[in-house]
Amino acid sequence: MPFIQRFLQFLGIYITGVMTLWGVKYFFGLSDYLVPPPLELLEVAASDGIRDLLAAANTMLVAVAGHFVAVLLATFVAIIGRSSTLAGNLTRMAAFNLQAYPVVAIAPIIFLFLGDGLASRLLIASLICYFPLLLSFIGIFSQPVDEVEHFFKATGRLNISLELKIRTFENLDKLITVIVGSGTTAMVGTIVAEFLAATQGVGYVIRKALYQSNLAKILIALFLIGLFSSIYLSLLEGCGKLVKKRMIGI
Repeated sequence: MPFIQRFLQFLGIYITGVMTLWGVKYFFGLSDYLVPPPLELLEVAASDGIRDLLAAANTMLVAVAGHFVAVLLATFVAIIGRSSTLAGNLTRMAAFNLQAYPVVAIAPIIFLFLGDGLASRLLIASLICYFPLLLSFIGIFSQPVDEVEHFFKATGRLNISLELKIRTFENLDKLITVIVGSGTTAMVGTIVAEFLAATQGVGYVIRKALYQSNLAKILIALFLIGLFSSIYLSLLEGCGKLVKKRMIGI
C-alpha cells in the first residue's frame, strides 16, 4: 500500500535522524537540557501526544483546503495564461511578478488584515504551493498535441474545451505527479503560517516548544508532520489512480 511504503520511508529517515542526534549527545556529553534522552521523549509523547495529534490533524485539514484552492486557482490562471494573446501575456506577467515577493515577507500584511485565524493560514498555504502548480499547468496546457489536434482542426471541431481535454489526457501522468508533489508544499505552507503568527496547528506547537527550548516536543511534532504528510500524499496518489482509470475507461 502507498501509505505503508511512504510511512516506512519517513520512519526510516526519522529514526536515523533521532539516533544520530542521540549519538552526538552521548559522544560529546551534551546535557539533557540541550538534547532530551529517549525516556524524556517517551514521557512527552505520553503526556502531550493527544493534543499534538489534534494540532497536526488541524494542520492537515487546512493544508488540504489550501492545496485545493491552489489547484483551482492555478488551473484557472493557466487556462488564461496558456495563450499568446494580450490577456494571456498579461496574466502570465502578473502571476510571475507576484511570485517575486516571498510569501514570508508579505505574511505580516496578511496577518494584519486577516488576523491569526483560519483565513491567514489558508491563504499562505495556497500561495506557497500555487506557483509551482501554475508553471507546470501553463507548460502542459500550452503544449499542443499535434498528432491528435490536427484531425479536429481539419474537421473544424477543435474548440478550447476539447483542446484542454486532449492536452490534459495526454499529460495526465505529469499532472498527477505535479499535484501529488505539491501536496507536501501545502503542508509546508500551512506550518510556516502557523509558525509565524497563528494560534493553532502543529506549527504553533513547534513555535511554543522553540521558545521553551523543548526539543522533545519539537521531535514529536516532526514525527506527526511526517505521519500526516504520508497520509495525505497516499490519498492524493489513490485519487490520481482513480481519475486515471476513469479517463482511460472513457
